[in-house]
Amino acid sequence: MIRTRALTRHFRTRSGTVEAVRGIDLDVADGEVVAVLGPNGAGKSTTLRMLTTLLPPTSGSAQVAGHDVGHDAVAVRRRIGLVGQGHGSSPGLRVHEELTAQARLHGLGRRDARSRAAETARMLDLDGLGDRDTGTLSGGQLRRLDVAMGLVHRPPVVFLDEPSTGLDPQSRANLWGHIRRLRDDLGTTVVLTTHYLDEADGVADRVVVIDHGEIIADGTPEQLKSKVSGDLVTVELADAAQADQARRVAAALPGAHEIETDAGTLRFRVPGGDTVTPQVVRLLDEAGVSLRGTQVNRPSLDDVFLTLTGRSLRESAA
Repeated sequence: MIRTRALTRHFRTRSGTVEAVRGIDLDVADGEVVAVLGPNGAGKSTTLRMLTTLLPPTSGSAQVAGHDVGHDAVAVRRRIGLVGQGHGSSPGLRVHEELTAQARLHGLGRRDARSRAAETARMLDLDGLGDRDTGTLSGGQLRRLDVAMGLVHRPPVVFLDEPSTGLDPQSRANLWGHIRRLRDDLGTTVVLTTHYLDEADGVADRVVVIDHGEIIADGTPEQLKSKVSGDLVTVELADAAQADQARRVAAALPGAHEIETDAGTLRFRVPGGDTVTPQVVRLLDEAGVSLRGTQVNRPSLDDVFLTLTGRSLRESAA
């Protein structure tokens, strides 16, 4: 459904040329949900703008739904939905007018447009707001309307640029439930950017990590998390003075690494943390080290980014 080869985008500034996107090769299958992660300025939104014909590539090629973004932009636009970071609604129009007009612009007949607008409004918890002026909506309601406008014509490909920003947890969960239904029921292909790592982990079939305009990782969430060597085991000590002794016990464990002690807390990574923890508790008890508790955390996508780049995605995004 999406194919890019050596896709680049450069910007000229007073200080020189900025290489925002540096030769991206990307393939997205029909019906796949792909999350694109990376810090601000990594090239995520620039890539989406090229794929949605809003920005011409400097070089390379890109096809969306079988059409070249540069040579057949109109055909691409007929087959995609786009939800950008800004609000796309027009103050002065009512919600149902905005959604109906959007459906009509995509070629639906008057009756079908009204029906589709009402259906999409219900899916995104906008029913009951049809007669409200869009200028009177709250930030969360406006964001749901943006998403509804991008989905009302049921495009085969949907691009979502941080769609859940500003939504409360319930609205976020509702949005991703609708995205899953689009994929499962209609086979919609979805490409999204997000700073909510739990969304990428829970919704995406694949995760693509971009940094400095280049793809540095591409795989399923589980494949990427397997690149982080081991689960994180945290042991709270009853006596901070026993930290060195606890550290020596951890160092003797097969595969243990990144061993740290801080203010009465022992942390280390080890493969199979769940199975190793009982052994750790027993060895520490034999060594006379008293514990307050233990915790095992599997690697997260932020751990993946930290492993790949040396910095946290959450911190970089902020």
